[in-house]
Amino acid sequence: MKKQKHHIFYSLQLALIAISSILLTSCEKEVQIDLKSSPPQVVVQGSIESGNIPFVVLNSSMSFFSKIDLGTLEKSFIHNAVVTVSDGSKTVTLKEYTVDTGLSFKYSVYTIDTTNFNLNNLILGEVGKTYTLSVTYEGKTYTGVTKIPSPQGIDSMWFAEPLFAGENTADSARQLFVSYSDPDTTGDYVRYFTRRNNDLFFPSENFSDEIINGKKLNQIGLVAGYQETSGTSISRDSLLYFFPGESVTLKWCAIDKGVYQFYNSLEFAKGAVGNPFATPINPMTNMKNGALGVWAGYGVFEKTLTVPHK
Repeated sequence: MKKQKHHIFYSLQLALIAISSILLTSCEKEVQIDLKSSPPQVVVQGSIESGNIPFVVLNSSMSFFSKIDLGTLEKSFIHNAVVTVSDGSKTVTLKEYTVDTGLSFKYSVYTIDTTNFNLNNLILGEVGKTYTLSVTYEGKTYTGVTKIPSPQGIDSMWFAEPLFAGENTADSARQLFVSYSDPDTTGDYVRYFTRRNNDLFFPSENFSDEIINGKKLNQIGLVAGYQETSGTSISRDSLLYFFPGESVTLKWCAIDKGVYQFYNSLEFAKGAVGNPFATPINPMTNMKNGALGVWAGYGVFEKTLTVPHK
């Protein structure tokens, strides 16, 4: 990974250098940029939660200048790979499933073979165990290792008026707050998800205990996870909060350092795109042999609470 930059961010860096040169020299000379293309790389999005089965999505990376739509996204899925998950004593081969979303888009995922269900092909996430993912595709094998840490759940959770409400935030909006006691051991990492009513869980933020190690935090303001869609008419201010009557489930997950580093660097990389003064960043990966993405273990703690009416 260090020797070969991801072509998406490499292409962006070249473009930014060229643009800066034009601005600084004030030339009217026409500049042509020959952006070299790199072979697609395997992108892994895999996870295994405590008490749950593994899920792995495989895609091919796309050029920065590729036209992204449902059609190109569907074509990027990698099919017929050999995908296995091992806990050190048992190795299970995952089966590929293609799901028709009903929106002229088919989604592919590798998981437990339910057509031939037995204890030998069942593997569940367990706290404290280490899991190895192996992906073999077109004669090359990629591996990743993750551990499911023991989750340190929150102490309490409640709703109150938002700390930093924007001018577009509805008066009825409520922010989610928690109190949390961090264990007196360094190297604890958290990623949390939220769900409204019976919707899907959406990821929000992640953090480490580098500064707060061993401390009790009486009030942490959390924001709702949500999926951004183009053309949405809903205010982002409203998406970050919850509203009276909604049943809210917080999924508070312990993750290992490799998973934290991936998602933390991914947020930096997303923030760098479009900023001409930022250095392009390649998200860190815990996959080996040239694959991108992450293989993530989650130690899960869940709590549900209904937003009260005034």
